[in-house]
Amino acid sequence: MTALTTRARPLSDSTDSLLRFAMRLDATLTGLLGLGIAALADPMARLTGLTAAQEYAVGAAFVFYGLAVYALAAMPDVRRAGAGLVVFNVVGTVGFIAVATAGVLPLTGLGVLTGLASALYCAVFAALQYLGVRRLRV
Repeated sequence: MTALTTRARPLSDSTDSLLRFAMRLDATLTGLLGLGIAALADPMARLTGLTAAQEYAVGAAFVFYGLAVYALAAMPDVRRAGAGLVVFNVVGTVGFIAVATAGVLPLTGLGVLTGLASALYCAVFAALQYLGVRRLRV
């Protein structure tokens, strides 16, 4: 018989719990949103001004992002992954705003609103993940 000599830290003592939670929530919501976009690509294309292929590609990218972030959240040390996601989400925020407002795509009013809502989504998760990274001990 073998006895375990190490005791697991309680969740409340974990300094990376906020970052892991923010990463997993981001991964889950983005992945689910991607599945919805991919499943409804044709009707959404008529509403947003994008083509069905573009909508499907966005949905697939969201699903793959969700899978990748969920895998990153399971790493033993999430500091670098979390900092990388903060940068990625900030870049995503700026990118969504630029695409929605620059007129580079033939977006409808709902398409522009969706792009701006996506920017807000990215900004919220950048802030949450930033707080999680800051909370980690050096």
